[in-house]
Amino acid sequence: MISSLQRQLRSRPSPNPNPNPNPSPAGHSAPDGRPGRVDAAVAAAVFACALPGSVFTLPGGPELPWGPGALLTGASCVALLWYRCRPRATVVVTALCATAMAGIGHVLSVLLLGPLMVALHSLALRTDRRTANLFTLGGIVLLVGTGLFVGPAGEPLILKLGGPAAWLLLPTSLGTATRLRGAYLEAVQARAEHAERTREEEALRRVAEERMRIARDLHDVVAHHLVLANLQAGAVAGRLPDRPVEAARIVADLTGTTASALRELKATVGLLRHSDDRDQPDLPTEPTPGLARLSELAASFEHAGLKVAVTIEGEPQPLSAGADVTAYRIAQEALTNVTKHAAARSAEVRLTYCAASVVLAVTDDGPGRQRATPPAPDSPCPSGGYGLIGMRERAHSVGGQFRAERRREGGFGVVAELPIQTEGADRSDQTSQNSQADQTDEAEHGSL
Repeated sequence: MISSLQRQLRSRPSPNPNPNPNPSPAGHSAPDGRPGRVDAAVAAAVFACALPGSVFTLPGGPELPWGPGALLTGASCVALLWYRCRPRATVVVTALCATAMAGIGHVLSVLLLGPLMVALHSLALRTDRRTANLFTLGGIVLLVGTGLFVGPAGEPLILKLGGPAAWLLLPTSLGTATRLRGAYLEAVQARAEHAERTREEEALRRVAEERMRIARDLHDVVAHHLVLANLQAGAVAGRLPDRPVEAARIVADLTGTTASALRELKATVGLLRHSDDRDQPDLPTEPTPGLARLSELAASFEHAGLKVAVTIEGEPQPLSAGADVTAYRIAQEALTNVTKHAAARSAEVRLTYCAASVVLAVTDDGPGRQRATPPAPDSPCPSGGYGLIGMRERAHSVGGQFRAERRREGGFGVVAELPIQTEGADRSDQTSQNSQADQTDEAEHGSL
């Protein structure tokens, strides 16, 4: 499973390490505000369209000199050179020029208002809706007022009132719609990028959780069986000269212990291979351990010199698969710690069934042993082990609680409260919050 997730991550294209958030296409306005070739081309094209409007008059109306109108049109188009970088100033200049032409008697046609329309479109595209509407409303009031008071006398009233308003509202509406469309596309792209990052983070989190799960499983299997095998081998060495029959029986038990360890390791590795290699045939696996095998687990410690008593209180209830294997592994690890570290001759495993949870308590009466070797330098806790950390992680992974402490009457005890039906919630944050408590527990009672 880990390798498949890693292949998923490697298959994704890596983002550009040096993205340019503000690309500047060739010919557009330079970053310092200097007009570009595109700005000059737009201004020239608008001037070519607006110049005929400066010489247009109403039929039968007075003839107007073309010079002032052409000059004001040119000034408006020159202001368009900065319509990208200074849209507000461009709108003000073009509006004043259009008002001046209306004041000298020109008809406010669409050609004459061309520079102002381009400036308003740019303003609506680059600012917010409120700013664009305020500038547009101000231009309409200015032009309509000027046309009513000093405009051509023969111009129809509908053209004086409706013409400027319609021609100025049109570019503002188009610019606002274009800006909203661009903002929508940017939001869609941002959501897609966020979803991609979230998928990558989720895959990395799943890889880390799978590694932790495999580490816990291998630790439980190897630690339990190797500790028992070591103790049984030591017993054989001590009893072989004087009590060969008992030594032979212990050797037979040792063979069973190592065979059981090999079967569980084969089952664990087989599950990993089966999750990654879909073309491989199904491999035989060891049955998943649970509380049904608790008596067998307790009996396996007898030849190691530890007498384990199993007590059940309340009406036994079926547990979910996750809670069942978690309870078994916690009991297994706790008894292994007792055998290795507590110097105890007896231990008790007590199961208490409640309405919605089961309480597992493993206690011993041993004084504890002094460590013969210092802890490993890379160990996460002073005792150099991972046992209590692994038990706490297992309990939290199914939504339960865990604590480990010295008993007032002597010995050490671990208590895990597990729900009958697991919630399936992620408990990784609780695991990190209890890391310090793990280290304190490990310092008092060592583990593998």
